[in-house]
Amino acid sequence: MDHELSVHKVAEAEAGGTTRITDLAVAKVAAAAARAIPGVHSLGLGTSRALGALRGAVGSSPDPAHGVSVQVGTRQVAINLVLTATYGVRLHDLAASVREAVFTAVQDLTEFEVIEVNIEIGDVFIPVSATGSGKSRDAAAEGSA
Repeated sequence: MDHELSVHKVAEAEAGGTTRITDLAVAKVAAAAARAIPGVHSLGLGTSRALGALRGAVGSSPDPAHGVSVQVGTRQVAINLVLTATYGVRLHDLAASVREAVFTAVQDLTEFEVIEVNIEIGDVFIPVSATGSGKSRDAAAEGSA
């Protein structure tokens, strides 16, 4: 015996109500799009990231939209991002890639008109090689002994 699933489509005019997309939702979409770009080490600046890590250590949940602020209107949105770049990445190229990704993601997922995506590269993460830092620590320890 075949069973058919009956699906009823309701015209938009018949299904009333409102949909509100919050600033936090838009900021999370923007943050996820920015983090997906190679060369983005993190969002926000070092000091605020450190406070976020401390907050996470004491049980508070980290802010998934850290480093992103948005101004959401009824049909338009403006987005401001502060990010830390990875050393070696061309900063203007990184900003252009992040801007395009955020613009596309927010416009596609929220259907808001994105007016602007402002990007501030507030820091550059310079990785320290583990072998280099270990040698300097060992040398310092020998000198003080």
